Amino acid sequence: MDRPAPYFGTTVTVRVVVLALMASGFTATASIAQRSAAASAPEKLSFNIHLVGYLLRRPVWFLGIASMILGFVFQILALRVGTLSVVQPVIATELVIVFGVIAIHDPHRVHLRDWFSAFGMVVGLGAFLALARPSGGHHHASASMWLLSGLATFGFAGLLTAAAYLPGRGGVPSSKGRKAALLGMAAAAGFGFVAAVIKELSTHLSQGPAGIFHNWSPYVLLLSGAAAFFLASNAFQAGSLASSQPGLTVVDPLVASLLGVILFGERLDHHPLILAGEVFALGVLIASVVLLSRSPLVHEETPPAEAILAFSPAGRSVFEDAS
Repeated sequence: MDRPAPYFGTTVTVRVVVLALMASGFTATASIAQRSAAASAPEKLSFNIHLVGYLLRRPVWFLGIASMILGFVFQILALRVGTLSVVQPVIATELVIVFGVIAIHDPHRVHLRDWFSAFGMVVGLGAFLALARPSGGHHHASASMWLLSGLATFGFAGLLTAAAYLPGRGGVPSSKGRKAALLGMAAAAGFGFVAAVIKELSTHLSQGPAGIFHNWSPYVLLLSGAAAFFLASNAFQAGSLASSQPGLTVVDPLVASLLGVILFGERLDHHPLILAGEVFALGVLIASVVLLSRSPLVHEETPPAEAILAFSPAGRSVFEDAS
């Protein structure tokens, strides 16, 4: 696997940031377009395989898929010349982009506390990754470790999914905001595992098609990716982007970093001062999530109008066709 270029010099820095920002823009577009496609799905399709059939009949959904693929391509390009601790925080700005789209569509919905929460999550995540600096390790893990990691990751996702549909106190049905948030976190956990599988798969690319398809990783990638994508679709169908996007943005890189340590033996910086900084960064991240979770933006029931398609006449026509 290609190692990131030494991270020195303004030229490399600008290149990494530009590529990561492109990835961020496309992933934000993917979330907004997929939310627009899934928001009008009937409640009976919640956590139903027929939801996929419904989405296939929504033209805007394909815009989301294309944007997701482009976001993934630009993320890979950014990681080829930059480190995770630099690239991932920039990509996490997709959360701010999503909030910006909501604010442009309806300026009265996004308040100062919401912006403060969004920037707090991006800064907290970025600071933690920059301080932890995952590095070293090996390219492969044993089959038993992969099996245990897969079961643990999707077991965690399963618990989050079950919690999303469990009634609250007094038997009150789970709110749309709670469903979207928990399903978004479950999907993000799945995508974190997908990132680890991609790292494994990338080590076989130099072996050509035979080396790739005789390895287990592409098949596990398809299965785990489909499961994570199904969870994400249900998160978008369940509630607003403000509810689902924070979990998708934050949990994915944290799970991926944890799996990097467990599977590939990557090392985090454990110097006492650095460790204190990591704890503080996680504290900022958690506090920002809690602050946002109490915002009316997350709890209000909104119509499926959170669409990037509102920015252009062509986009509006696609959205109207999809509605």
